[in-house]
Amino acid sequence: MDLSLDHPGSYLFVRRVGPRSIVVVDRELTASFLLSPERAVENWPVTASSELDAGHVDAILALNPEVVLLGTGERQVFPAPAFLAGLLRKGVGVEVMDNAAAARTYDLLAGENRRVVAAFILPAP
Repeated sequence: MDLSLDHPGSYLFVRRVGPRSIVVVDRELTASFLLSPERAVENWPVTASSELDAGHVDAILALNPEVVLLGTGERQVFPAPAFLAGLLRKGVGVEVMDNAAAARTYDLLAGENRRVVAAFILPAP
């Protein structure tokens, strides 16, 4: 059996997730960021799930998602209801999970050409 490396070239994908960084394609990011198949928004000003509120929703909605995957670090931590409600009121689905699960799910959905946005929270250095 022949094996070949299928390298997704038509969208941004997560290559590796660590406790303090995430590698997108070949770039290591060490601060929280938003990721859609077309673009990454670096330095998203969030370092913990507890900081999220309705004011953080607009940056995510600007990427026009149908579903948002919120990666909350090494563990799943649910944000304030006001943050979740801001997305749900606009008809955008949201799933909260740890960063590794969010990355796997993001790669799968992006590979299916879905309008997915992953919001990854990384701790401050």
